[in-house]
Amino acid sequence: MTTLLIRPPTPDDFAAWKPLWDGYNAFYGREGPTALPEAITQVTWQRFFDPYEPVHALVAEREGQLVGLVHYLFHRSTTRIEPNCYLQDLFTQSSERGQGVGRQLIEGVYEQVRRAGAHRVYWQTHTTNAAGRMLYDKMAKHEGFIVYATMV
Repeated sequence: MTTLLIRPPTPDDFAAWKPLWDGYNAFYGREGPTALPEAITQVTWQRFFDPYEPVHALVAEREGQLVGLVHYLFHRSTTRIEPNCYLQDLFTQSSERGQGVGRQLIEGVYEQVRRAGAHRVYWQTHTTNAAGRMLYDKMAKHEGFIVYATMV
């Protein structure tokens, strides 16, 4: 297996990042009539390059091709002085699954969190994401919380 490079994206990566982003969204049922509006994709991409935004990204590259992505953001908390890191999106090409790409992307986030002087990384996934949960159970502790959400 060739070397995997975990790195921040560059503006020139958009065309290679977009199919991964679309695959991630399709996994969660956001495709076709329920797809995210293109404006959301464009703003999300732009945020990665805005130094005032708390939203960040890393990509996994193998042999010059992007094969995975992770998006994360830092935010304040009422229970910590330093920021928390929420790992929001993680996706790898289906051909790369089981090859350690997801693990290396998560470890890349851990490194960025250490550099930021933070300590806590957390994320959520759907209960049906069995393959993802097998990895997540090795990388972090399930804290038992249930997520509630609504649109207001």
